[in-house]
Amino acid sequence: MSGNSLRLNDAEACVDEVIRKVGKEITLGLPLGLGKPVRFVNALYERARQDPEIRLHIMTALSLLAPRGASSLEQRFMKPFAERLYGDIPELAYARDVSANRLPPNVTVSEFFFKAGSYLNNRSQQRHYVSTNYTHAVRDLMALGVNVLAQMVSPGEAVGAPGKISLSCNPDLTLDLLPLMREREAAGTPVAMVAELNRPLPFMGHHAAIDENRFDVVLDQPNTDYPLFSAPQMSVSPEDHLIGFYASCLLRDGGTLQVGIGSLGAALVHSAILRHRSNDDWRAVFDHLRVAEHFPVATEVGGTEPFDAGLYGCSEMMVDGFLYLMEAGVLSREVYDHAGLQDLINRAKIGPTPSLSDLDTLREAGIIDSPLRARDVQWLVTYGFFRSEVAFKGGRLALGEQSLDGDLDQPEAREAIEKLILGDRLKGGIAMHGGFYVGPKQFYQSLRDMSPERHDRICMTSVNFINHLYDHRFGDQKLKVAQRQHGRFVNSAMMYTLSGAAVSDGLDDGRVVSGVGGQYNFVAMAHELPGARSILTMRAIRHSKGKALSNIVFNYAHCTIPRHLRDIVITEYGIADLRGQSDEQVYLRLIRIADSRFQESLLRQAQKAGKVDSKFRLPASWKNNTPQSIREAVSVTGNSDLFPPFPFGRDFTDEELTLGKALKGLKAATATRRGKLSTLWQAARAGNDDGRYEPYLKRMGLQNVRGFREKLDRKLVIHGLRQLETPPTTGHSET
Repeated sequence: MSGNSLRLNDAEACVDEVIRKVGKEITLGLPLGLGKPVRFVNALYERARQDPEIRLHIMTALSLLAPRGASSLEQRFMKPFAERLYGDIPELAYARDVSANRLPPNVTVSEFFFKAGSYLNNRSQQRHYVSTNYTHAVRDLMALGVNVLAQMVSPGEAVGAPGKISLSCNPDLTLDLLPLMREREAAGTPVAMVAELNRPLPFMGHHAAIDENRFDVVLDQPNTDYPLFSAPQMSVSPEDHLIGFYASCLLRDGGTLQVGIGSLGAALVHSAILRHRSNDDWRAVFDHLRVAEHFPVATEVGGTEPFDAGLYGCSEMMVDGFLYLMEAGVLSREVYDHAGLQDLINRAKIGPTPSLSDLDTLREAGIIDSPLRARDVQWLVTYGFFRSEVAFKGGRLALGEQSLDGDLDQPEAREAIEKLILGDRLKGGIAMHGGFYVGPKQFYQSLRDMSPERHDRICMTSVNFINHLYDHRFGDQKLKVAQRQHGRFVNSAMMYTLSGAAVSDGLDDGRVVSGVGGQYNFVAMAHELPGARSILTMRAIRHSKGKALSNIVFNYAHCTIPRHLRDIVITEYGIADLRGQSDEQVYLRLIRIADSRFQESLLRQAQKAGKVDSKFRLPASWKNNTPQSIREAVSVTGNSDLFPPFPFGRDFTDEELTLGKALKGLKAATATRRGKLSTLWQAARAGNDDGRYEPYLKRMGLQNVRGFREKLDRKLVIHGLRQLETPPTTGHSET
């Protein structure tokens, strides 16, 4: 489309225009996560529900819904919380119908990434899941025939940029999809691009800010603008904290960081800040765990000092933790979009404050010439070596009324340049490249309140620029290599086999838990980038039906990351450096960081398979991988706030936290038939004679109950709360 976009103030009118342009066979591409244009999508979905002639195929990932809970107790717990967080946000109608298995027959929804575990038992979504790397999603969307692209965007008028919009939370795929859609249109296939303005969405600049007329239709209905869907802060357990601590030992000052959402990512961010701000406390834990002795890779590739040079963030997902790292002074290494300049900065040939010697260095590197030409002056102004007022006129440098010689070989010219022309600081540095974001409410508010200077240090961009090393219009491979020095790409896994394969996205029966996303991209890139490491984190155990199970397993009939890409694995019990190791060493190093309850059985399986010498016996120093050792490690300094459960705030009240623990305990206790009967028998005798549980019962709406179901729920809640007051009988019962 040429010219201006069609601005409409009604979602139904937008649907009319889309159908007019492309007809009733619609393959709709929507952004992953936050950026879905809820008003337009709901209107289009409702139109398809009412008109069976419309064939609507929605292609997307991570459709966000407010939690409702499964059991009656979970629903009572979640309803007030969900109303508080999500009550003013319109719900994605198609996503709720997907969840309830009630999509009309003329509507199909395919996703390439699920919220973890959300569709394990949804046969329709399991059938329509599309397995793809994040960097291949654009290719696959085009192959599936996307003819309508729609996205929530931030309007430019609010920031003094009329005619501009910001892709903000989701430039990840859209930046690459838009030109391909125009090519499809030029080849004769009707297409429609729809932007839905939403003013609460932060305006992000750089690559994310584009011309409004890149879209055909713009929905502008300010009176129906809505808050952003938030992901509440997850609690960070002592186990999570130790995993994050070990990961923080592997970060190299002056390096690069990628990390994902969730408690393990939050734990890493917290420990990185701890290492920077409270280094004595951090070192006390480091010494207690004997990290240097037990896991020498930490001293080989990581560090223990504060982050004086700082880290640079390059992550498909910009989690809120990156803002905390920026505020703490950890995320402070800036990169530049010129490979030659970046290389000189990496080698400490050029510093942040421009100097005359910098000009000599740039000249020696062939980046500028002498006498300076017009393009040299423009380049030097762009990157802050020269003041912004400097221009090139008549073959000379111009600063206001002054005219200066640009010959760097002339002493007089050099003196004048140093005195009058040099800038105060390099410009254009980026401390964070991100592809998409979603997070807590406070995260969004921080982005809205951020100073222009800090905003300029964040660039939301294409995931194809971030997630691999191939050339992209935003930067070629040489630039990416220069920027991403000492890369540490940290992702989580569900299980890990002794042979070195990671299980992150699915089960051995074929069901999809989440998706590959960008994990494979970052693991592969870590093996290609000089000095980079892939770090997969996971808890050593999980619980199922009241039993503890090891997440380090001998083998598994599904893998996400193949064994030949094995690198570093972290559990709460330590670090396994697997890169370049023999199979025997890989097996042993993984057993070394397994929970001690499972080490002997894993060793026997490895020895039976001939992968470990039959004479090998577990060293005594390996056998302390217990919950007790975790508690000792997180309390070694005597400061109970060193590893808090919510290091970056929380959305739950004190009562809700207590109730959450009680309900979690009830769920674990009733996971088996025997446990359910025992719990019901004990709950039947539970009472609240002294009234101490009344606030909790009121929060659950169980202060005045009628009927058998409500009375039983009341007794179960009281029983669950009482169990929190009863100390466990053994150390191994709490993990």
